[in-house]
Amino acid sequence: MRVYNFSAGPSMIFENVLAKASSEMLDYNNTGISVCEMSHRSAPYVAIVEETISLFRELLKIPQNYKVLLLQGGATMQFDAVPLNLMNKHKKADYVVTGNFAKKSASFAKHYGDVNIVANTFDKNNTYIPKLSELNFSNDVDYCHITSNNTIFGTRYTEFPTTLAPLVCDMSSDILSRNIDISKFGLIYAGAQKNIGPAGLTVVIIREDLIGNALEICPTMLDYKTQADENSLYNTPSCYPIYMAMLTLRHLKELGGLSEVEKHNNTKANLLYDFIDNSSFYTNNVESEYRSIMNVPFTTSSKELDELFVKESSKNRIASIKGHKLVGGMRASIYNAMPIEGIYHLVEFMKKFELENK
Repeated sequence: MRVYNFSAGPSMIFENVLAKASSEMLDYNNTGISVCEMSHRSAPYVAIVEETISLFRELLKIPQNYKVLLLQGGATMQFDAVPLNLMNKHKKADYVVTGNFAKKSASFAKHYGDVNIVANTFDKNNTYIPKLSELNFSNDVDYCHITSNNTIFGTRYTEFPTTLAPLVCDMSSDILSRNIDISKFGLIYAGAQKNIGPAGLTVVIIREDLIGNALEICPTMLDYKTQADENSLYNTPSCYPIYMAMLTLRHLKELGGLSEVEKHNNTKANLLYDFIDNSSFYTNNVESEYRSIMNVPFTTSSKELDELFVKESSKNRIASIKGHKLVGGMRASIYNAMPIEGIYHLVEFMKKFELENK
């Protein structure tokens, strides 16, 4: 029996996507071979790449003057790739630090130029998102960087700031979870293992005018122009994760697109937050305005009870709910593929645990 996997990543994948992949494991689309063993230069595989890019464009309503790149190396590699490609005129960038991964991205960028920390949220243990206007950002930087959703601490941008320089966003943990206006961004990047598919694929959505001006020290494989010129097929890509992404994107389209996905995600998150808020046993410390709909951290009254909760939950078809070491407690990651039944199941267990441990 499958469990409800609340892991922050790699995370749940839609069951029908897994079933479809399983049915095609030995023979993809009557080719007689698996995608795992298919040449990335073959017509059937090129068609997979083209459909994946097309579906990203359709679901996210990506304007024509943007490229969609299907890369490797995870979002962490983009911490280097972004400054190597964009820190090319002023040798400066603005960063907003709202958590651990935002802090890491800023520290990587310091290898290539000056980094100005516009704001950080460590004063309140990253439980909010700073309100920023255009006036907070510099006009003599090459780009401004934010992280849209804080996987560890459970916060998110409900509105994206307007910046003077191109806005760059690490959207790894909430891409495809809601409608966004792509034209507000110069570049978006996201690791796949939360809302797109299995680990191994990284998606970059970049405005075309930002391509082709990489620093001289930029390695060939980190130069966006390298992959943009070759439709993400300069070298062997993450073949199977791209195929799995295609199946996931097809499914999101069948669900009615991101407007329907967003409604479903809000319903799931509200169910869990409402239960926590109406309980005297559980606590979520994030300011309500900035609560993530993807990652919900919570605690009981003691570390010992938190540890017992994690232990007992694992016996009740609840997997990977232990909180990050920087926060402690528990964390329910409820990405797109988490069904609403999983939230009901978790809440019922939380009720039971509360009654047994008051």
